[in-house]
Amino acid sequence: MSRSALVGNVTAMLEDAGFVVSERCAVRPKSFDIAARRREEILLVKILSNIDAFDARTGGEMRRLGGFLGATPLVIGLRTRDQELDPGVAYFRHGVPVFSPDTALDLFVEAVPPLIYAAPGGLYVNIDSEVLADAREQRGWSLGQLAQELGVSRRTVSKYEDGMDASVEVATELEEMFDAPLASPVDVFEEESVRETKDPPEAPEPDPADERVVAMLTRVGYEVHPTDRAPFETVSDDGEAEQVLTGHSEFDRTAEKRARIMSSVGRVTRTRPVYIVEKAPRESVEGTALIEQDEIEDVEERDDFRDLITDRVGENPA
Repeated sequence: MSRSALVGNVTAMLEDAGFVVSERCAVRPKSFDIAARRREEILLVKILSNIDAFDARTGGEMRRLGGFLGATPLVIGLRTRDQELDPGVAYFRHGVPVFSPDTALDLFVEAVPPLIYAAPGGLYVNIDSEVLADAREQRGWSLGQLAQELGVSRRTVSKYEDGMDASVEVATELEEMFDAPLASPVDVFEEESVRETKDPPEAPEPDPADERVVAMLTRVGYEVHPTDRAPFETVSDDGEAEQVLTGHSEFDRTAEKRARIMSSVGRVTRTRPVYIVEKAPRESVEGTALIEQDEIEDVEERDDFRDLITDRVGENPA
Protein backbone atom coordinates (compact mmCIF):
# COMPACT_ATOMS: atom_id res chain seq x y z
CA MET A 1 0.00 0.00 0.00
CA SER A 2 1.33 3.44 -0.91
CA ARG A 3 1.79 6.01 1.84
CA SER A 4 -0.81 8.29 0.24
CA ALA A 5 -3.34 5.46 0.26
CA LEU A 6 -2.49 4.69 3.90
CA VAL A 7 -3.01 8.35 4.87
CA GLY A 8 -6.36 8.29 3.06
CA ASN A 9 -7.43 5.10 4.85
CA VAL A 10 -6.44 6.43 8.27
CA THR A 11 -8.24 9.72 7.60
CA ALA A 12 -11.40 7.87 6.58
CA MET A 13 -11.19 5.64 9.67
CA LEU A 14 -10.90 8.63 12.00
CA GLU A 15 -13.79 10.38 10.29
CA ASP A 16 -15.89 7.22 10.70
CA ALA A 17 -14.99 7.34 14.40
CA GLY A 18 -16.42 10.86 14.66
CA PHE A 19 -13.22 12.89 14.41
CA VAL A 20 -12.86 16.15 12.52
CA VAL A 21 -9.64 15.69 10.54
CA SER A 22 -7.33 18.37 9.18
CA GLU A 23 -5.90 18.62 5.73
CA ARG A 24 -2.76 16.56 5.28
CA CYS A 25 0.39 18.49 6.21
CA ALA A 26 2.01 18.05 2.82
CA VAL A 27 5.06 20.24 3.52
CA ARG A 28 8.57 19.39 4.66
CA PRO A 29 9.88 19.00 7.24
CA LYS A 30 6.83 17.76 9.10
CA SER A 31 6.45 16.18 12.49
CA PHE A 32 2.83 15.06 12.00
CA ASP A 33 0.65 14.33 8.99
CA ILE A 34 -2.83 15.15 10.27
CA ALA A 35 -4.53 16.59 13.32
CA ALA A 36 -7.87 15.17 14.46
CA ARG A 37 -10.43 16.17 17.10
CA ARG A 38 -13.40 14.37 18.62
CA ARG A 39 -15.08 16.58 21.21
CA GLU A 40 -12.23 17.46 23.60
CA GLU A 41 -9.90 14.70 22.37
CA ILE A 42 -7.18 15.94 20.01
CA LEU A 43 -4.70 13.74 18.15
CA LEU A 44 -1.54 14.60 16.24
CA VAL A 45 -0.99 11.65 13.93
CA LYS A 46 2.11 10.57 12.03
CA ILE A 47 1.37 7.92 9.38
CA LEU A 48 4.17 5.67 8.14
CA SER A 49 4.43 2.41 6.23
CA ASN A 50 7.65 1.54 8.09
CA ILE A 51 7.76 2.91 11.64
CA ASP A 52 11.55 2.62 11.73
CA ALA A 53 11.51 5.93 9.84
CA PHE A 54 10.14 7.61 12.98
CA ASP A 55 13.19 9.18 14.61
CA ALA A 56 13.89 10.69 18.02
CA ARG A 57 13.83 14.26 16.72
CA THR A 58 10.33 13.84 15.31
CA GLY A 59 9.18 12.01 18.44
CA GLY A 60 10.43 14.81 20.66
CA GLU A 61 8.73 17.43 18.51
CA MET A 62 5.41 15.58 18.52
CA ARG A 63 5.48 15.20 22.29
CA ARG A 64 6.26 18.89 22.76
CA LEU A 65 3.46 19.89 20.38
CA GLY A 66 1.12 17.57 22.25
CA GLY A 67 1.95 19.36 25.47
CA PHE A 68 1.49 22.82 23.94
CA LEU A 69 -1.81 21.97 22.22
CA GLY A 70 -3.35 19.56 24.72
CA ALA A 71 -3.09 16.80 22.11
CA THR A 72 -2.01 13.16 22.07
CA PRO A 73 0.83 12.30 19.67
CA LEU A 74 0.29 9.01 17.84
CA VAL A 75 1.97 7.00 15.08
CA ILE A 76 -0.05 4.67 12.86
CA GLY A 77 2.07 2.32 10.76
CA LEU A 78 2.16 -1.05 9.06
CA ARG A 79 5.49 -2.65 9.92
CA THR A 80 9.05 -2.41 11.10
CA ARG A 81 11.96 -3.44 8.95
CA ASP A 82 11.61 -7.00 10.21
CA GLN A 83 7.90 -7.67 10.75
CA GLU A 84 4.31 -6.50 10.46
CA LEU A 85 2.81 -4.75 13.48
CA ASP A 86 0.49 -7.11 15.32
CA PRO A 87 -3.16 -6.09 15.74
CA GLY A 88 -4.25 -5.44 19.31
CA VAL A 89 -0.72 -4.51 20.40
CA ALA A 90 0.48 -1.06 21.48
CA TYR A 91 4.06 -0.29 20.49
CA PHE A 92 6.16 2.73 21.43
CA ARG A 93 8.82 4.73 19.66
CA HIS A 94 10.58 7.62 21.41
CA GLY A 95 7.77 7.91 23.97
CA VAL A 96 4.98 8.00 21.36
CA PRO A 97 2.30 5.25 21.09
CA VAL A 98 2.37 3.32 17.82
CA PHE A 99 -0.60 1.35 16.45
CA SER A 100 -1.34 -0.70 13.40
CA PRO A 101 -4.41 0.50 11.46
CA ASP A 102 -6.36 -2.47 12.87
CA THR A 103 -5.45 -1.51 16.45
CA ALA A 104 -6.44 2.11 15.77
CA LEU A 105 -9.75 0.93 14.27
CA ASP A 106 -10.49 -1.18 17.34
CA LEU A 107 -9.69 1.69 19.70
CA PHE A 108 -11.30 4.64 17.96
CA VAL A 109 -14.22 3.04 16.10
CA GLU A 110 -15.06 0.01 18.25
CA ALA A 111 -13.90 1.53 21.57
CA VAL A 112 -11.83 -1.61 22.27
CA PRO A 113 -8.40 -0.66 23.67
CA PRO A 114 -5.37 -2.94 23.24
CA LEU A 115 -4.63 -5.50 25.94
CA ILE A 116 -0.99 -6.07 24.98
CA TYR A 117 1.96 -3.72 24.75
CA ALA A 118 5.45 -4.24 23.39
CA ALA A 119 8.47 -3.43 25.54
CA PRO A 120 12.11 -4.56 25.61
CA GLY A 121 12.05 -8.31 26.03
CA GLY A 122 8.73 -9.06 24.40
CA LEU A 123 4.98 -8.56 24.69
CA TYR A 124 3.32 -7.82 28.03
CA VAL A 125 -0.12 -7.63 29.60
CA ASN A 126 -1.46 -5.61 32.51
CA ILE A 127 -2.68 -8.16 35.05
CA ASP A 128 -5.59 -7.05 37.21
CA SER A 129 -3.85 -7.77 40.50
CA GLU A 130 -7.02 -7.78 42.62
CA VAL A 131 -8.80 -10.22 40.31
CA LEU A 132 -5.74 -12.49 40.33
CA ALA A 133 -5.50 -12.45 44.14
CA ASP A 134 -9.23 -13.15 44.48
CA ALA A 135 -9.05 -16.03 41.99
CA ARG A 136 -6.10 -17.59 43.82
CA GLU A 137 -7.75 -17.27 47.21
CA GLN A 138 -11.04 -18.71 45.95
CA ARG A 139 -9.07 -21.70 44.66
CA GLY A 140 -7.56 -22.00 48.13
CA TRP A 141 -4.01 -21.74 46.85
CA SER A 142 -1.12 -20.08 48.60
CA LEU A 143 1.33 -17.86 46.77
CA GLY A 144 3.80 -20.74 46.82
CA GLN A 145 1.31 -23.18 45.30
CA LEU A 146 0.46 -20.82 42.43
CA ALA A 147 4.17 -20.20 41.90
CA GLN A 148 4.72 -23.94 41.64
CA GLU A 149 1.90 -24.30 39.10
CA LEU A 150 3.38 -21.50 37.00
CA GLY A 151 6.98 -22.62 37.38
CA VAL A 152 8.10 -19.27 38.81
CA SER A 153 9.22 -18.04 42.21
CA ARG A 154 6.86 -17.09 45.02
CA ARG A 155 8.34 -13.61 44.85
CA THR A 156 7.29 -13.30 41.20
CA VAL A 157 3.69 -14.26 41.97
CA SER A 158 3.69 -11.74 44.81
CA LYS A 159 4.83 -9.06 42.34
CA TYR A 160 1.98 -9.96 39.95
CA GLU A 161 -0.46 -9.40 42.79
CA ASP A 162 1.28 -6.12 43.62
CA GLY A 163 0.72 -4.87 40.06
CA MET A 164 3.70 -6.09 38.04
CA ASP A 165 2.83 -6.81 34.42
CA ALA A 166 3.23 -10.30 32.99
CA SER A 167 4.37 -11.67 29.69
CA VAL A 168 1.65 -12.69 27.25
CA GLU A 169 2.55 -16.34 27.84
CA VAL A 170 2.17 -16.08 31.63
CA ALA A 171 -1.04 -14.07 31.34
CA THR A 172 -2.52 -16.68 28.98
CA GLU A 173 -1.53 -19.49 31.34
CA LEU A 174 -3.11 -17.69 34.31
CA GLU A 175 -6.37 -17.08 32.46
CA GLU A 176 -6.54 -20.72 31.38
CA MET A 177 -5.67 -21.87 34.90
CA PHE A 178 -8.46 -19.86 36.55
CA ASP A 179 -10.83 -19.81 33.56
CA ALA A 180 -11.28 -16.05 33.99
CA PRO A 181 -10.16 -12.89 32.17
CA LEU A 182 -7.32 -11.32 34.13
CA ALA A 183 -5.91 -8.78 31.65
CA SER A 184 -6.86 -5.12 31.89
CA PRO A 185 -6.67 -2.70 28.95
CA VAL A 186 -3.49 -0.72 28.36
CA ASP A 187 -4.19 2.98 28.70
CA VAL A 188 -1.39 3.93 26.35
CA PHE A 189 -2.17 7.64 26.59
CA GLU A 190 -1.82 7.77 30.38
CA GLU A 191 0.50 5.01 31.55
CA GLU A 192 4.00 6.46 31.41
CA SER A 193 5.35 3.29 32.98
CA VAL A 194 4.98 1.30 29.76
CA ARG A 195 6.81 3.85 27.62
CA GLU A 196 10.24 3.68 29.24
CA THR A 197 11.31 7.10 28.03
CA LYS A 198 12.59 10.39 29.34
CA ASP A 199 10.96 13.78 29.13
CA PRO A 200 11.07 15.26 25.62
CA PRO A 201 14.03 17.52 24.86
CA GLU A 202 13.64 21.26 25.27
CA ALA A 203 12.10 23.23 22.43
CA PRO A 204 14.58 24.69 19.95
CA GLU A 205 15.64 28.30 19.97
CA PRO A 206 13.64 30.51 17.62
CA ASP A 207 15.03 31.04 14.14
CA PRO A 208 16.87 34.39 13.98
CA ALA A 209 14.55 35.37 11.11
CA ASP A 210 11.61 35.09 13.52
CA GLU A 211 13.09 37.25 16.30
CA ARG A 212 10.87 40.27 15.60
CA VAL A 213 7.73 38.11 15.60
CA VAL A 214 8.76 36.32 18.81
CA ALA A 215 9.66 39.64 20.45
CA MET A 216 6.23 41.10 19.64
CA LEU A 217 4.36 38.05 20.94
CA THR A 218 6.43 38.03 24.12
CA ARG A 219 6.02 41.78 24.59
CA VAL A 220 2.21 41.54 24.59
CA GLY A 221 2.12 38.64 27.03
CA TYR A 222 2.25 35.39 25.08
CA GLU A 223 4.43 32.45 26.10
CA VAL A 224 6.10 31.51 22.83
CA HIS A 225 7.10 27.93 21.98
CA PRO A 226 9.28 27.61 18.87
CA THR A 227 8.78 24.44 16.83
CA ASP A 228 11.24 22.29 14.96
CA ARG A 229 9.40 20.39 12.22
CA ALA A 230 5.82 21.66 12.28
CA PRO A 231 4.09 23.55 9.43
CA PHE A 232 4.24 26.65 11.65
CA GLU A 233 7.15 28.35 13.41
CA THR A 234 5.66 28.87 16.87
CA VAL A 235 2.79 27.98 19.17
CA SER A 236 1.97 30.89 21.48
CA ASP A 237 -0.22 30.78 24.58
CA ASP A 238 -1.78 33.77 26.31
CA GLY A 239 -2.15 31.88 29.61
CA GLU A 240 -5.95 32.11 29.45
CA ALA A 241 -7.87 30.48 26.63
CA GLU A 242 -6.20 31.53 23.39
CA GLN A 243 -3.41 29.93 21.43
CA VAL A 244 -1.88 31.25 18.23
CA LEU A 245 0.00 29.40 15.50
CA THR A 246 2.42 31.64 13.61
CA GLY A 247 4.26 31.29 10.33
CA HIS A 248 6.70 33.76 8.85
CA SER A 249 8.29 34.10 5.41
CA GLU A 250 7.96 35.87 2.12
CA PHE A 251 4.55 35.29 0.60
CA ASP A 252 4.97 32.79 -2.22
CA ARG A 253 3.30 29.55 -3.29
CA THR A 254 4.93 27.60 -0.46
CA ALA A 255 3.84 30.20 2.12
CA GLU A 256 0.31 30.09 0.77
CA LYS A 257 0.30 26.31 1.07
CA ARG A 258 1.57 26.50 4.65
CA ALA A 259 -1.04 29.13 5.52
CA ARG A 260 -3.78 26.87 4.16
CA ILE A 261 -2.51 23.92 6.20
CA MET A 262 -2.25 26.13 9.30
CA SER A 263 -5.88 27.14 8.82
CA SER A 264 -6.96 23.50 8.66
CA VAL A 265 -4.87 22.53 11.71
CA GLY A 266 -6.14 25.62 13.55
CA ARG A 267 -9.77 24.61 13.04
CA VAL A 268 -9.06 21.17 14.48
CA THR A 269 -6.92 22.31 17.42
CA ARG A 270 -9.02 25.45 18.08
CA THR A 271 -6.06 27.75 17.68
CA ARG A 272 -5.72 30.99 15.69
CA PRO A 273 -3.36 30.80 12.71
CA VAL A 274 -1.42 33.90 11.68
CA TYR A 275 1.13 34.26 8.88
CA ILE A 276 3.55 37.18 9.00
CA VAL A 277 4.72 38.39 5.57
CA GLU A 278 6.64 41.34 4.17
CA LYS A 279 3.81 42.31 1.83
CA ALA A 280 0.33 40.75 2.04
CA PRO A 281 -1.50 40.36 -1.28
CA ARG A 282 -4.80 39.85 0.55
CA GLU A 283 -6.19 39.70 4.08
CA SER A 284 -6.20 35.95 4.69
CA VAL A 285 -5.74 32.45 3.32
CA GLU A 286 -8.72 30.25 4.20
CA GLY A 287 -8.88 31.52 7.78
CA THR A 288 -5.20 32.22 8.34
CA ALA A 289 -4.72 35.95 8.89
CA LEU A 290 -2.00 37.58 6.79
CA ILE A 291 -0.26 40.35 8.72
CA GLU A 292 2.55 42.45 7.36
CA GLN A 293 5.88 42.68 9.15
CA ASP A 294 5.59 46.45 9.58
CA GLU A 295 2.18 46.08 11.25
CA ILE A 296 3.51 44.05 14.16
CA GLU A 297 5.96 46.83 15.02
CA ASP A 298 2.99 48.98 16.13
CA VAL A 299 1.51 46.26 18.37
CA GLU A 300 1.82 47.27 22.02
CA GLU A 301 -1.04 45.36 23.68
CA ARG A 302 -2.45 41.90 23.23
CA ASP A 303 -5.78 43.39 22.18
CA ASP A 304 -3.99 45.25 19.37
CA PHE A 305 -2.79 41.93 18.00
CA ARG A 306 -6.20 40.32 18.41
CA ASP A 307 -7.80 43.27 16.61
CA LEU A 308 -5.41 42.79 13.69
CA ILE A 309 -6.41 39.14 13.41
CA THR A 310 -10.13 39.92 13.74
CA ASP A 311 -9.89 42.57 11.03
CA ARG A 312 -8.56 39.89 8.67
CA VAL A 313 -10.63 36.83 9.51
CA GLY A 314 -13.34 37.77 12.03
CA GLU A 315 -13.86 36.44 15.52
CA ASN A 316 -12.27 33.18 16.60
CA PRO A 317 -14.88 30.44 15.93
CA ALA A 318 -13.40 28.26 18.70
